[in-house]
Amino acid sequence: MVSLPEELQAREAAARQRVQELEAEVAELALRLEKAREDLSRLEITRETVVQVLAELSAAEAEPEVPARDAPEPNETTAPHGVGVMMVPPWREGLVVAVLPDVYRDIVEIIADAQGPLRAKQIVPRIGLPTTTGKIEGTRGKLKRLVERGWLDEDAPGQFTLARRGPGRDRANS
Repeated sequence: MVSLPEELQAREAAARQRVQELEAEVAELALRLEKAREDLSRLEITRETVVQVLAELSAAEAEPEVPARDAPEPNETTAPHGVGVMMVPPWREGLVVAVLPDVYRDIVEIIADAQGPLRAKQIVPRIGLPTTTGKIEGTRGKLKRLVERGWLDEDAPGQFTLARRGPGRDRANS
């Protein structure tokens, strides 16, 4: 017959062994998860870059050729190799929302589906972000950029709607 202390010691050793095995599995899964996250991040960046390049090529094809003597000074829209590349192109006739980076596209689609003007703090949870001050301010910056580039209008301070386009507008790309 085995004594109670010996039996408890044997069970403790078995439990300790199981804990070590599970900790090893957790460590392996953590490494696999980190690798998967890196792969996802690279794919997202690649897709966003391709969308950007396609949008720029589309914009370049739509613009008339400028003679060399009238060439504009280099700026964020003409810089080579992605240096200073404009992520949110100015709206123009025929340009679709798909050319925008994901978060900007999501914002425009949310505003398009809304019954009326929306504020940044109403948009943040709809794009899957926590409603912290930093996320709200970051989203407000994106909204302002979309207004600058003609995708949205800000009818009243902080209230954003889809841009109304057409004759009689006093702002370009609005």
